[in-house]
Amino acid sequence: MQYLLLLFADETGWHRMSSEEQTRGVAAYRAYTETLKEAGVYVGSNRLQDTNTATTVRLVDGKSQVLDGTYADTKEQLGGYFLIDAPDLDAALGWAARCPGASHGTIEVRPVWPTPGASSP
Repeated sequence: MQYLLLLFADETGWHRMSSEEQTRGVAAYRAYTETLKEAGVYVGSNRLQDTNTATTVRLVDGKSQVLDGTYADTKEQLGGYFLIDAPDLDAALGWAARCPGASHGTIEVRPVWPTPGASSP
């Protein structure tokens, strides 16, 4: 079953890190990604740009409203994700606990609800 590991953290934290700390952080995520791949559970991942680049769209009375910024104003922002294929929730939670982001933010683990008739990657 596929699980989405949603990585939440204070996005300003990255900009406050020294270049050496950033280099170590990038290395930790690369190593984590390689470990996922070696285990055969990696499906995909991406880092998101900061929330100041976000645009929110919603329909109000049937009309589209486009707003600058994110939907929610929170202390932690969605900064990226890993899509994994794990045998069960316990395995997915184990992978989430090993993610470098768990040490400085929150990892939300959500099962992917497959679309009927769609082929999986």
